Amino acid sequence: MDAHSRGRADDIDPADQWVLNPNTGNYELRLDHSAGESSSPSRTATAEGTGRRGGSRTGSSREGSGRRGSGSREREREGAPDGPRQVPGQRSRRSSQGGRGAAEPPSAGRRKRKPQKSRKKKALLWTGGVMAFVVVAGSAGAYALYQKLNGNIDAIDVGDAGSKNVVTDGPMNILIIGTDKRTGKGNEGYGDKGSEGHADTTILFHVSEDRTNATAMSIPRDLKTEIPECETKNEDGTTTVVPGTPNERFNTSLGQNGRDPGCTMRTVENITGLKPDHFMMVDFNAVKSLTSAVGGVNVCMAKPIDDPKSHLKLPQGESKVQGEQALALLRTRDSFGNRSDLDRIKVQQQFLGSMIREMKSSDTLTNPKKLYKLADAATDALTVDKAIGDARKLVTLAEEIGKVDTKNISFLTMPVIDNPAEPKPITVVVDPVKGEQLFAMMRSDTSLTEVKQKEKAAKGKQAALLKGPKAEPADVRVDVLNGGEIPGAAGATVNWLQNEQGVPKSTNKANAPEKIKKTTLEYAPNQADQARALAEMMGLPATAMKKGTADAEGLEAMVLTLGADFKGAGQLITGPTKPPKDIEKASADKAVCAQ
Repeated sequence: MDAHSRGRADDIDPADQWVLNPNTGNYELRLDHSAGESSSPSRTATAEGTGRRGGSRTGSSREGSGRRGSGSREREREGAPDGPRQVPGQRSRRSSQGGRGAAEPPSAGRRKRKPQKSRKKKALLWTGGVMAFVVVAGSAGAYALYQKLNGNIDAIDVGDAGSKNVVTDGPMNILIIGTDKRTGKGNEGYGDKGSEGHADTTILFHVSEDRTNATAMSIPRDLKTEIPECETKNEDGTTTVVPGTPNERFNTSLGQNGRDPGCTMRTVENITGLKPDHFMMVDFNAVKSLTSAVGGVNVCMAKPIDDPKSHLKLPQGESKVQGEQALALLRTRDSFGNRSDLDRIKVQQQFLGSMIREMKSSDTLTNPKKLYKLADAATDALTVDKAIGDARKLVTLAEEIGKVDTKNISFLTMPVIDNPAEPKPITVVVDPVKGEQLFAMMRSDTSLTEVKQKEKAAKGKQAALLKGPKAEPADVRVDVLNGGEIPGAAGATVNWLQNEQGVPKSTNKANAPEKIKKTTLEYAPNQADQARALAEMMGLPATAMKKGTADAEGLEAMVLTLGADFKGAGQLITGPTKPPKDIEKASADKAVCAQ
């Protein structure tokens, strides 16, 4: 609160001082007169936080973060002109001498700003567009990130387990980890006493390359899997290698034997073939503080709940939960289904969808006080990887994720079966058929909603390249280059084509001149039948087809360049177009009663 200290600053909530001007659609700072401040129009600032300095506009909410100094107070005492007030969370640009630049007051001849058409849009600008990404599942939390609260964020160096870039041009995978580590007052009754914390609730959040859809896949904590070897960074800068262990519960990929979130990221990649770009981790406090900050989350029960273990009591039908009650709902295992962790996951997903709807509602987006409290609670609970370890980068990431429409966010649970190695199954393992089908869909960036299918229909010209007659395998001529990450991939693919697919006229051309993300097949118009045949063998998508303009001459071969999406000889590059049968999924825009 020191960034806003004036007079009785301890008694003033800075969010209370921002008022929506109905004439302009802007939020304006109206400071308390008793604190010696004027609330005249010349002493207010719009929520955009813009000013004039040397004839140019100063930074927006994405240009910096930090605390606002008290320079404006000193200028008042000296009789200096006072510039526009800033929205909490924005930092004034510094002059070349290191001081804060004073913004030029509006000139009398300047045209009035046109009223905004949408107050909701203005509220999104005020927050920097960061209300886009919300996750509350088990002990995971929702994050509305203000630049002002950069100091709240903890960051961990996970080395090469994640991406060095904040966002990528292609699909993005964000790993949400809710740990059961007991920290903070009131959490004594949760988790294992003295534990470093487990990956109690984990969601792999896959955002499509075109940002039209996302898939949130919950990973059961009791999943038996291999936890690979991983490196962890110590506080003194040294590195410790934690040995891998086979046949372990997934939740021990965090906290046990010194494992950090990077180890959980590597474990998820080992299971799914999907490399997480970033992680976000919270503990129990996040659920309590965030649900209270947003004013509660609406939930629906198919029957009355009275659980003596979690002390959860809810009536049948709709109700609103927050704080301890919200945490109890997400932690209970005895109130739903067959009392398994898988049934608890379903409730968590339903709660998550409701939380997202609440966060994106106009009641939240147009309420500065609620947004401020939510941002404070969220950043205080958040731990992330070093690549996104400041508020400005998190805002950028949130804006990117925020492009996804709520109706196109699908929730589901990783397909599993009872562990066949246990006489009385307690743990689960990945379903060898349905699991790989789902992972292949996500790896090929295939949506679980209809959005991408509709988009593909609009790209009929490209899709048509896969339609038509196909050449016999013996007539296919292709040179194979490796532009991916797997050493020897071109040679392995040629061996597979020749020995298993009957394509003797395939040639290993070793490494491509440069690495590429997506596999491509370049061919001439008179090689279209060969291209379609090879595409069917390899599982190439229509987007991989690169048709030339001139016909091939003589025995000229097509050129297949394997990209980072190539996973191995014989593995289809494109996954199924539909999820496996019997996979339960829910949409973030629909309310469902927990059973």
